[in-house]
Amino acid sequence: MGKRKVGALEKVDADLSNLQYKVRRDPASYRDDFQNQYSQYESFRELFMQNPSITEDIGMVSFRDLIDFVAHVADCYPDITARFPEDLMQILSHHHEEVEMELRDKMVGSLVLLRNKDIIDSSTLLNTLFPILVSTPSKSLRALLFTKILSDLRSSNSKATNHKLNRTIQTVLYNLLTSDRESQKGIWAVKITRELWKRQIWADAKAVEIMKEASLAENEKVITGGVRFFLGGDKEREEAADESSDDDENIDMSKLRHQANINKKTKKKEKELRKAAATVKRKEKKKNAPHPLNFSALHLLHDPQGFAETLFSRHVQNAKSKLSLDSKLLVLQLVSRLVGLHKLTVISLYSYFLKYLTPRQASVTSFLACLAQSTHSLVPPDVLEPLIQKIANEFVSEAAAAEVAAAGLNSIREICVRQPLAMNDTLLQDLVMYRKSKDKGVMMAAKGLLSLYREVGAELLKKRDRGKDATIGLRSGEIKERRFGEEEAGEIEGIELLEKWKEEERRKKREEEGLPPDAPTDEEEDEAEDWKNWDIESDDTDSSGGWINVESDGEDINISDSEDERERPAKKAKLASETPGPEAGEKENRSKSKEPEAKKISKLATTRILTPADLAKLQELRLASSVVSSMPSNKRRQALAARHADDPLTAAEIEAPGLLGKKTTKEEKIAMAKKEKEEHHQSTTAKKKEKKAGEGKSTTNKEKARKKNFLMTLGKAKGKQKRSLVDVRKTLRGHIDRQKRGGKRGNRG
Repeated sequence: MGKRKVGALEKVDADLSNLQYKVRRDPASYRDDFQNQYSQYESFRELFMQNPSITEDIGMVSFRDLIDFVAHVADCYPDITARFPEDLMQILSHHHEEVEMELRDKMVGSLVLLRNKDIIDSSTLLNTLFPILVSTPSKSLRALLFTKILSDLRSSNSKATNHKLNRTIQTVLYNLLTSDRESQKGIWAVKITRELWKRQIWADAKAVEIMKEASLAENEKVITGGVRFFLGGDKEREEAADESSDDDENIDMSKLRHQANINKKTKKKEKELRKAAATVKRKEKKKNAPHPLNFSALHLLHDPQGFAETLFSRHVQNAKSKLSLDSKLLVLQLVSRLVGLHKLTVISLYSYFLKYLTPRQASVTSFLACLAQSTHSLVPPDVLEPLIQKIANEFVSEAAAAEVAAAGLNSIREICVRQPLAMNDTLLQDLVMYRKSKDKGVMMAAKGLLSLYREVGAELLKKRDRGKDATIGLRSGEIKERRFGEEEAGEIEGIELLEKWKEEERRKKREEEGLPPDAPTDEEEDEAEDWKNWDIESDDTDSSGGWINVESDGEDINISDSEDERERPAKKAKLASETPGPEAGEKENRSKSKEPEAKKISKLATTRILTPADLAKLQELRLASSVVSSMPSNKRRQALAARHADDPLTAAEIEAPGLLGKKTTKEEKIAMAKKEKEEHHQSTTAKKKEKKAGEGKSTTNKEKARKKNFLMTLGKAKGKQKRSLVDVRKTLRGHIDRQKRGGKRGNRG
């Protein structure tokens, strides 16, 4: 009986496949045959609706094959199959828990096929599949539906962004999270949004709002999913973009063309060459395309202050919160990232850290990293002073272990990098003394703190600890005591380099003309010439100086990059008083004495419109400055500004100095030695040979001779030694003749 069933099933399947092929070629001729099959499908559907849980029956197998057949040719007969998509959606929506697994999967695949044929739209498909994804208990069906939903959203946004569909689905996900905050169903909203964010399909504020609601939910899985998105979603997106850009890196067009010319020309080879050329062209187009503005999720938040306060009060500070310690730490990391990045004010956050700053606390380095991360220049120093004092008392002492002391010193340094005013001179001088410790980790951490305050607060150090640069800066007035809330004036990066270069060029030009450095020049003529020839001589112009005096008599503002116009107000002053008196000299000396006290701010960008020549020179000066700053002598100064505000501070960075002084055990040394032996080391020559062999290239006769057995080459070597002078002369003459001919075969006919 079983063999008969199998044979019947194979015959039905073959008949339907044959009919499907015929229908696709000539729908009009096989309309009646299709009508008969569709009538049979409707009969099976009515039987199925009477008992949806039926499994072991030949009728259900035929029903599955008929569904597959109708889905493949439904676009040929739209009038007959008008109700077919509704039938499938109705069965799946109401009976997905009872239907047999293979039949259920076939219905889902058929609906996706109908969507690909544009018989139904994406909105209809997703509104059918998403409620089933949320409610079904079947793990296999959830995985299938999740894959199908993601693939449909990707295909709908492949050619152009489908804003209408995206808004519809985002609203559904948002309502799913806000309707029931304690339900675990919201995890699907998190998974879909995170996957689409990673693939840069959803990169707007609406997606960030969905994850924000997930972070404020009551279910622990949903909360951790939303928080992890903010902590790592941007990194995942960058990695996915790097992977997609590296897919086609190994295509060598010259090699493919060479093979196509040498080998036999076939259609397959020609197709491969066209495909490779299209891939290379697409990759070049992608390189030349403008980079999309991918804002970080933390920057797209609508109300970061309110979000940080709600997160902290609901999940961390709340005693009734049921989150585990690891989940609380994740939330705390997000709160501290928000506070540090947006410079928020959440004063209760810092008092919360007090009870956790002890070496006996589990994951204490994570708490220290969160504290440092939540510090910024607008946090009141008196709020941070008790925290730094407690870290110093608990971690940094002679009785503490070396790893503990190093972690404490490093965390204090990370806090003071962001808010130097939180340190007092007594505690600083005590902590700096640990640079004489015998442990390398403690010594390096204390030296790091000392180097920091030589840059940002040298007045707190003793004179012997300040160093040469800080001492000179304090004496000259270049280094001043910082005040709370004081911010440096913003300006164009490297503009002071351009102003200095212009001043130097102006001085050289006047010296060449035999004029004193302060002599006036014909500026307007130079300016017009420079604007005319900026693309020929882009960098021989000059402009800098004070504010342009705009008078009411219609004086024009000159747009220039040629000469300094600071002489113009000087001329007017000379006309007003031809002979300068003693008061003018006193004022000049007074201004010169005050000049080194404060950093001179460049006014070049506010007094001139920079020409393309200026911008090109500015880029060149920036590049030269970056090269100089990367030298070993200047690396220490650049280290303070190296970390970007978006970059997180991890527990591993707090623990890093403590690992310097850690002694490796015998077992660790053996493991390291074994690992080194396992690695395959090669010389440069060996790597080149391997590369040539991989490309199918041959070796030279010299290289082949080296691999021969010595006894094989012995006769040739002996023969060379026994040659007479006549034989040697013949050989040399033959060599000269071959060179004249252009080689052994010669280059003449």
